[in-house]
Amino acid sequence: MKHHLFLFCLIFSCFTNAQLENQEQLSYEEYLGYVKQFHPIAKQANLKLEEGQANLMKARGGFDPKLEVDYNSKDFKSKDYYNIFNATFKVPTWYGIDVKANLENNSGQFLNPQNDVPNNGLFTAGISASLGQGLFINERMATVKQAKFFTEQTRAERDLMANDIIYQASLAYFDWLQAYNETEMYKRFLNNARIRYKGVRASVIAGDKAGIDSLEANININNRALALEQSKVKLIKSTLMVSNFLWLDNEIPLEIKPGIIPVGLAQDEVDTVLQLDKIISFNLEKHPKLRALDSKISGLTINKKLKANKLLPVIDVQYNFITQDPDISNSFNTSNYKAGLNVAFPLFLRKERGDLKLAKLKIEASKFERYNTSLSLNNKIEALQRELESYVAQNKIIDQVVMDYETLLAAEERKFGFGESSVFLINYRESSLIDAQLKQLKLKNKFYQTKAKLYNSLGTVLY
Repeated sequence: MKHHLFLFCLIFSCFTNAQLENQEQLSYEEYLGYVKQFHPIAKQANLKLEEGQANLMKARGGFDPKLEVDYNSKDFKSKDYYNIFNATFKVPTWYGIDVKANLENNSGQFLNPQNDVPNNGLFTAGISASLGQGLFINERMATVKQAKFFTEQTRAERDLMANDIIYQASLAYFDWLQAYNETEMYKRFLNNARIRYKGVRASVIAGDKAGIDSLEANININNRALALEQSKVKLIKSTLMVSNFLWLDNEIPLEIKPGIIPVGLAQDEVDTVLQLDKIISFNLEKHPKLRALDSKISGLTINKKLKANKLLPVIDVQYNFITQDPDISNSFNTSNYKAGLNVAFPLFLRKERGDLKLAKLKIEASKFERYNTSLSLNNKIEALQRELESYVAQNKIIDQVVMDYETLLAAEERKFGFGESSVFLINYRESSLIDAQLKQLKLKNKFYQTKAKLYNSLGTVLY
């Protein structure tokens, strides 16, 4: 269920309740402040960063010490066949070397001779290492490094999500402002049409004008009323679109209360709010899209190194010192040990070479994607800057056109007052002025939207 957007909900953190009750406007800066703070997508963007951190924690878990206990027992027809107990404490290290400590305590009438141990058990301590595959990089090392790059990638994706929600919210506000200004414009012209009708009607009754002038003035009233109703529908839709971006802290959606209106934007207000003044010092290499691609390429590079490492033979060695004395440090004897060697090497390495080739191709594809993205972003930003310069010129032209039409309409009304013009000419001048003012409002909206597009293209985040 939606709740009406009272003003104290909008800016309670900035002003006292007494001050809020008299406020009936929602400024662009206040509006974006609520979007940044409470919109679910803005909050969801922060979850991306937590996802990357969780993956890094998971990867680091591969280096957690591990305690393993293995116990097997068999008792059949009152015969104690065997009891085999094996406890191991293992500490993985970064360079593929595992440090292990082990306790064996076995007993039974039918125990395998190789499992015979002293009554107090047998203690071992040693290491296992890879001298071929896994010497320079292994799965655990690669997973942690890739997780770190993934964290950077999710941070960039978080920035993109936050940037996009501000962009979409800005477009909604600009459309709301345009719809409100159009509605107010039609209200003014409808009021003018009614005043004009009364004057014409009085002149018709007095016999100074023909009755057809009264009919034409009344038609003009109906046309203005129709346009006003259509603009009201547009205003309602745009108001609801703005409401889509307004939420409270406890995830309650808000609906803008009738009577709350947008605030007209000052000349450089959008630039200030969206921090477009930073474009001078903007570094394209820090763009979130490029940062995300750089992190992706770095992760793929780690994967390529891992695949290249698979071309080496498997040479795994282990050495374990054995003693029946729990105080291992005082009973070390090199003649008591368990050692092992495992060697394996595929003859053709077709699988390994194929995996390495695929890894290299993925890196090349990602690099091409980065080159293209960098060029596209640079061209898009430059094009939007040129477009803004054009809109500045267009707005100056349309402002002058509106002023000229206002002058023409005023002159036509003076002539009409002297009986030297007609209702038809006044309506014609007024219709031209309405068209010019509509173009003026649309151009301003496009100007603001282009600024929002520039903000979106820069990938910056408002904090």
